[in-house]
Amino acid sequence: MGTVVGVRLQEFWSRMEQQFGAMRGRTVAHDHVFGSLDGRTAVEAIEAGVPIRTVWLEICKEYDVPPKER
Repeated sequence: MGTVVGVRLQEFWSRMEQQFGAMRGRTVAHDHVFGSLDGRTAVEAIEAGVPIRTVWLEICKEYDVPPKER
């Protein structure tokens, strides 16, 4: 994993924890299936090469995260 991707992934997990809490953030990322991510979980989508920002924004839409927190 390249440094830039590593930093982005670290930021993704940090944002997930800030928004949902440590436990719920992991559950949302690992268990919730998103139709907008072709029926994949957030983790599966990232592993499949979907840009991390795209995954984050889809989570925000699904969970009605206010725009200022995206």
